[in-house]
Amino acid sequence: MNYTSILSHFNITELNEMQKATCEAIPKLNDVVLVSPTGSGKTLAFLLPITQVLKFDKVGVQVLIVVPSRELAIQIEQVFKQMSTVYKINCCYGGHSVRIEENNFQHPPAVLVGTPGRIAHHLRRKNLNVNHTHTLILDEFDKSLEFGFKDEMEYIIEQCKHLTKRILTSATSLKDIPAFVGLKNSIELNYTTEHKELKSSLIVKSVRVEGDDKLEALMLLLGRINAKSVIVFCNHREAVNRISEQLSIYKVDHGFYHGGLEQIDREKTLIKLRNGSINLLITTDLAARGLDIPEIEAVIHYQFPATEDVMIHRNGRTARMNAEGTSYFLLDINDHLPKFLDIVPIEETLPKQLILPAPCEWKTLYIGAGKKDKINKMDIVGMLLQKGQLQKDELGKIEVLDHSAYVAVKTSKIIKTLKLIKDEKIKNKKIKMEISS
Repeated sequence: MNYTSILSHFNITELNEMQKATCEAIPKLNDVVLVSPTGSGKTLAFLLPITQVLKFDKVGVQVLIVVPSRELAIQIEQVFKQMSTVYKINCCYGGHSVRIEENNFQHPPAVLVGTPGRIAHHLRRKNLNVNHTHTLILDEFDKSLEFGFKDEMEYIIEQCKHLTKRILTSATSLKDIPAFVGLKNSIELNYTTEHKELKSSLIVKSVRVEGDDKLEALMLLLGRINAKSVIVFCNHREAVNRISEQLSIYKVDHGFYHGGLEQIDREKTLIKLRNGSINLLITTDLAARGLDIPEIEAVIHYQFPATEDVMIHRNGRTARMNAEGTSYFLLDINDHLPKFLDIVPIEETLPKQLILPAPCEWKTLYIGAGKKDKINKMDIVGMLLQKGQLQKDELGKIEVLDHSAYVAVKTSKIIKTLKLIKDEKIKNKKIKMEISS
């Protein structure tokens, strides 16, 4: 199958080997288990071939995609929409309006993506009908089949009585896939062994804290590496908040991310990371998998991963697709390197003097209108270049959501630009515009 027209929407001319193999395997009668590293393009790999099994004249959900997090659900929905097919996709997850989701089911999508809890809720309330669902996709299946999701996953799969295809994807595999998944004659595509040479571009270092202040040591390390993009991983949201407070005292540009935040705040943080308004993210393992995050130069394990799988997902954020990256383990006096770390890290010493990371060259402009208000990227570009007097190289990445838009503008220009556009209209509407908090 030639996917050239769809790939053009992503500025891609050719699929990688994993994507080609997946596109060949999925149309066959067998179920498919795909294990491939973070950042290798799994989402497109399974979405492309399912467009061949969808039928436009069929009413109801034909393909059900179950994912462990709302961010991953939103990301898959966005990728499918970017493919610009004739088929409708909807998204459902905790924190999203149940009423909007119920209304969407009045004219069911061909593809539904959602989290186990919310999909199970709609099935129990009879809002969702899966009688026409022939394909089930479990993305990040090692997570969604964990014990905490078991009851809901078993219930969902039990309701899908007419499945002819099951597709499981992840960056790490499960030793035992539960029987209730119902895999039959499955083909396994495992690209983790093939990518060993890719991971050789990952440098692993350990940093021993001198004294008893791990937070101070982190500040020294951030100054030392001065990377363009860093993720600091913690096991608890309290640690994330504590580090964020310290960085705020020093006025270091950063974002923080964990399950205790409102969905819109999590979304804004990822937008800023993608557009360069922040280069430093403090997070729990919620950001270790399934998110649309750009190439990261370094990850820091402030608190250590509990399992090897968690470490693989964390480290998978850097050294992707042949790029180099560094993984740091920050050890205080009581810490020991994880037993499952199979290499001896290079020891890095901390500087004595604190040097703060350089400020970001971009800031994010918030615009209080989006797609549902008939506003697109070209409207925003036109206004900012003409009325805001920006040059093209002073305007960065633009993301337009349903009711808002976020634009990267050079830090040195954003105040002046805001003054110039404060009374401007877009599509004859007066719209709120400000620096995104």
